[in-house]
Parts: sequence; structure tokens; C-alpha cells
Amino acid sequence: MSMTDPVADLLTRIRNALRNKVAEVEAPSSSLKIAVVETLKRSGFVRDYRNVEDGKRGSLRIFLKYGPDGEQIINVIRRVSRPGCRVYRAADELAKVQDGLGISVLSTNQGVLSDHEARAKKVGGEVLCEVW
Repeated sequence: MSMTDPVADLLTRIRNALRNKVAEVEAPSSSLKIAVVETLKRSGFVRDYRNVEDGKRGSLRIFLKYGPDGEQIINVIRRVSRPGCRVYRAADELAKVQDGLGISVLSTNQGVLSDHEARAKKVGGEVLCEVW
């Protein structure tokens, strides 16, 4: 079975793990997925991650973050740009997610960045997902 949208698969795995209050989740590894999770970590939505080599492709182990009373840090995580309908935004067209409480994750020519970082560097790109 071929996977047509690996980023959507990653987001769904994170969403399902949060719903079940699991501390960590694994997904097949790729450089794009590692960059997306690194952006989530820099923005404070994920505690940590590890790239686990298993001799084949490798897997990405993501350690999820919860509040002091066990509440979810990530309330919504959704895919914006899809393989059938790509969504691109310039730096000045990036809207704030939930009035600045959330982030958009963008794939730019300078790497995968949050919308805050993209605005600061004045670069646009493909909007991969939104998190809040």
C-alpha cells in the first residue's frame, strides 16, 4: 500500500496519540517529518523526538507534551496543503493562527519554519499544517 500523504499520516498519528493520552508515538521517518516535528518542538508543542534506526527506513519517536494536570498542549492539529490542492502564502499573507496562540508550519526555501519564523525572515512557502 502506498502512502500518498505522509505528513497527513504523521499528523493523524499525533492526533490519535493525544486523544488516547499516550506519552509517545512512532511514525515512519523522513527528512520532511523530522523537520515538521523539530518545528513543533521549537514552538513548544512537542517535548522531544528521536530518530530510531531499525536497519530499514527508520522510525521517528515523538514524545508528546501535556500540561501539569494532564491536559493536551495541542488542541487541534490539521493539514492545510494537500497533494491535490497545494496552499502557498507569501510572508505578508500569513494570518495569525488563533490570534497568535497557534502556529502554521511552512515549507520554505530556507527549510521548514513556523509562521513566526517565516514572517521574521520575510519568506513564504507551502502551508503544511496548523497547530493550536
